Order: sequence, then structure tokens, then C-alpha cells
Amino acid sequence: MKPDRQGDLGILRRLLQEARPYWPHLTGILLLDLFATPLALLSPLPLKIVVDSVLGTEALPEFLSAAIPIAWREPSALLILAVTLLIVTALLTQLQSLAASFLRAYAGGRMVLDFRNLLFGHGQRMSLARHDMKGVTDALYRIQYDTAAIETVAINGLIPVFVAVVTVIAMIYITAKISLQLALVALFIVPLIVILTKAYRQPLRNRWRKQKRLDHAALSVINEVFSALRVVKAYTQEERETERYADQARQGLRARLKVTLLQGSFDLAASLATALGTGIVLFFGVRAIQSGAITIGDLLIVMAYLGLLYGPLKTIGGRVASLQNAFASAERAFSFLDEIPDVPEKPNALAVDRVRGEFRLERVCFSYDATLPVLTDVSLTIPAGTRVGIAGTTGAGKTTLVSLLMRFYDPTSGTIRLDGVDIRDYKLKDFRRQFAMVLQDTILFSTTIKENIAYARPEATDGEIIAAAQAAHADDFIAELPEGYETLVGDRGMRLSGGERQRVALARAFLRDAPVLLLDEPTSALDAKTETVIMEVMNRLMKGRTTIMIAHRVSTLRNCDLQLEVKDGHVAIARSALDIQACSGGLIPTEA
Repeated sequence: MKPDRQGDLGILRRLLQEARPYWPHLTGILLLDLFATPLALLSPLPLKIVVDSVLGTEALPEFLSAAIPIAWREPSALLILAVTLLIVTALLTQLQSLAASFLRAYAGGRMVLDFRNLLFGHGQRMSLARHDMKGVTDALYRIQYDTAAIETVAINGLIPVFVAVVTVIAMIYITAKISLQLALVALFIVPLIVILTKAYRQPLRNRWRKQKRLDHAALSVINEVFSALRVVKAYTQEERETERYADQARQGLRARLKVTLLQGSFDLAASLATALGTGIVLFFGVRAIQSGAITIGDLLIVMAYLGLLYGPLKTIGGRVASLQNAFASAERAFSFLDEIPDVPEKPNALAVDRVRGEFRLERVCFSYDATLPVLTDVSLTIPAGTRVGIAGTTGAGKTTLVSLLMRFYDPTSGTIRLDGVDIRDYKLKDFRRQFAMVLQDTILFSTTIKENIAYARPEATDGEIIAAAQAAHADDFIAELPEGYETLVGDRGMRLSGGERQRVALARAFLRDAPVLLLDEPTSALDAKTETVIMEVMNRLMKGRTTIMIAHRVSTLRNCDLQLEVKDGHVAIARSALDIQACSGGLIPTEA
């Protein structure tokens, strides 16, 4: 069941389950906040002592009379007692606030961090199809922003509401001890607060949902523009993109202002209700003094406690209303977690150490949206150690075929077997360890060259990393860099040239030492001289491995044992590189 169908209690239950490791911390925060209640009860007491027993002639409250010796009941001694009690209460209040604030910051920060890690891990397990359809910004927003809901609800929502309930009960009890009539009068606004809270809860939730969708849309524009900044600059579209972002941001601002107005109207209505209750209590309190039922000091302390009573009542209603923002975020976070990966791992999946590398495709079909087929009825056998070249026009399905072999997607129908075993039966982690990949758009991380090579095998020694770089002809240019292997490559490796990035990627593939090698247009962006060097390296890398290579240049595929052509979702076997060239020109391929 989705969180938005469960309501507040369903979301609260799931958030508390995620926060379970921090229940002791939450308990500590709760106890510290509860300690604030007796401190709050003590705060008006010095004023009552001064008014009634120092300036007036009234006796001390019973609990103080039992604790204070008769010798200390002189007006001057009582004044010193009142001042001392005021200072001690203020000190304890500040110490309580400091301890509670620190524990809130620690527990809240750790809970959000764990929740983010949970969503981040889940997002990486989701298939490429999911991220292709919804964009990476959707996952980014949910992971970075919506996860804060766990802290907001567990620490800034649930605990204050619980403490407020305890405080309300304590205030009602003490007020009733002083004057039962005034306590009953004060309680008449409780139904009003409940009605207001119920009326505002759902509209606020709906407004916050819309707000978050608009915030996500604005963030998507930023992500898209900076990801394609070279294109934006090349076509001088900076102003257009700025206006596009500003338009999304303005819509978000308007939505936020509407939420603020709605929240403000609730606060206004709640304040009017409490003001009405305070006025009625004051009216009946003055009448009670005039009739001799209570003293002026009693009324002062009742009025002080009334603020402590109505404050928590407003807190309960206000938190329930304001928490709709957090609940809207929690809905989004849990809906992300509830998405089932469309490339699942079976519970009893097979472990595998190293495969031979024989692939068999049996009537494989695939489509991204179940309407437009990308591959249709592909049947093919690739013996272990075979070098396979794949050609075809753009969009024919070449990269999709390779993605299916690596199980980035699962076939819509049909079966892919590796060493005679359905690839869906393998453990995903073990299965993908059988592959090394070099792409057309070389992907490097914004860290050092050493760490980029070691990404294939993080436990590799420095000697193994250097040996892989030497095998990829990368050691020469790395040695010339001032910081060598510790050189930072910049965002996506942009401090290196295209050929240098490609050699680092090849070094990473050498270090992986996997039985299956996937090469997707590895030389298309390189000049002829650099391509010759890279091809020499790749030929060494391909030895003894099952290799699947995608290329547009026929020369790149000349050393392949088996040459395929993909056209309109179908795969045909070409006899030679010449046949592939003919296929690229639109001719019907000749099957072997």
C-alpha cells in the first residue's frame, strides 16, 4: 500500500520503524523535554510568592509551607527565596535546552544520513530504464531533500506533540486545583483547535505536494542545463535557460506563498481561539476574586499557566498542520523505496566466481514502453572467447543488445544464457563482476587517476594499478603529470584529453581482468593516430576474452571473429566487414 493511502498514522509508523536504531536517543530527547514541564510550572511561582506572601499577607502554598522552615517565612527571607528560585529555574531551563538541542542535532543528523543512504542504495539498484524515464533529478530530490522528513516528524513533530499533551494535562490539573471553574472555562477552546486542525490538514498536504513537484521541476532545469552547458554556450541560449528556470522558480514561489497563507490563516484562527479563551478566563477570574473565591496571586498564576496551557494546545494543532510538509516529503521518499526494481535478484540466486563467457540468446525481444519494440526475436550463440563486432545505424538497437547482455535491462520475452545458465538466475553482483566495459563517452569520477583505475577493483595494490596502466599505454602520460597517479582528473575527467581518458578507462578494464569485455564505440571520438594506439591496446585486452564491440567504423571491426548487423530490431550475421559496410548503406545483409 502506498504511503499516501495510509494517512498520517501509516507514514508515522514507517518513519518510526526507520528511526528504530535511534529510539534511545529519541527517549532521551523526550525525557529532557518533559523535564521542561516542571521547570515551566516553577517559572511563575516566584511571582506568586512575592505578590501574595511578600507584598501581601497570604500564606505560602502547602507544598512550600511543608518544605520551608518557619524562620525563613519572613518577608525579606521569602523575597530572597523567590529571587533564588527564579535564578535556579532559569539556569536549569537553559541547561535543559542546551542538552536537548545537542541531542536533537546528533540524532536528527544521523537519522537523516541513514535514511539518505537507504534511498541512495535503493536508487542504485533501480534499473537504467527507471532513471532514463524519470531523470536523475527525481532521485536526487527525494534523496537529498525529502529524507529530512524523518527528522522533522520524529524529533520536531512527534516529541513536541507528546510533550505538549503532557504539559496540557499538567496545566489542567494545577489550574483545577486552584479553581475548577476556571479550568473548565479554559478547556472550552479544545474542540475549536481540534476542528481547525482537521479542516486544515488535507488542504495543506495537497499544497505541499504541489510545492515539491514544482521545486523538483526547477531543480531539473538546473541539472539539465549544467549537464549540457557546452551546448547552451555554443548556441548562446543562456538567457533563454535563465528565463526557463525563472519561470519554474516563480511557479514554485507562488505555490509556497499559497502554502504560507494557508498555514498563516490556521495560526490566525488558532490564535483568535486562544485569545477568546484567555479573555473568558480573565472575565470569570475577576468575578472569582470579587466573590472571594480566589486571590489576586491565584489569578496571576492561573493566567500564567493559561499561557502554558494554550501554547501546547496551539503546538498540537500547529504541528499537525505544519507537519503536512514533512508527510508530503515522506510520501515521496517511501514511494521511491516502494518501487520494485525491474531487474530483481532471485532469493536463491546462484553465486559464480568466473565464467567461460559463452552467450546464447533465445528468441529475445525487448521494448522500453511495451509499445515500440527495440529488438525482435533475436537468437544467437556467441562461443566463449569470440570477438564479436556489431554494426548498424543509430537507434537500431546495438547498445540495447549490449545492455541486455550485461542485464541493465531484462528481455521483454525470451532468454539470455551465460555458460548455459539463465542470467536472471545469477547473483547480480557476481554476474556483473564478469564484465569489463569501455564506453564511447568515457566516464571518469572527479578524483585521482589512481582511484579511477582502481574503481574496477578497489582492493588492488599500487603495483597492480601501475601494471594495468602500463598495459593500457597510460603510464607514460601519467608519469609526466606533476602529481602522477595522484593527479585529480576534474569533473568527469575533463582535465585529461579524450585519448588520455580512454586509456585510463582501458587501464580500468585491464585491472578488472573480467572474462567478458564490452566495448561501445570506444574509438569513435578519437583521431586516427590515437585510434591506432587505442586499438593496439584493445587487441591485447581482448585476448582470451569474449568481446562484444560496437563500432561505426568498419576498420575497427576487422579483427572480429563474428560480425553482426542490427537493423530495425533484428540481428543478422554478416560474412565480412564489407557486408557490414553494405548493411550500413541500407542493403539487406547476407547471413552466414
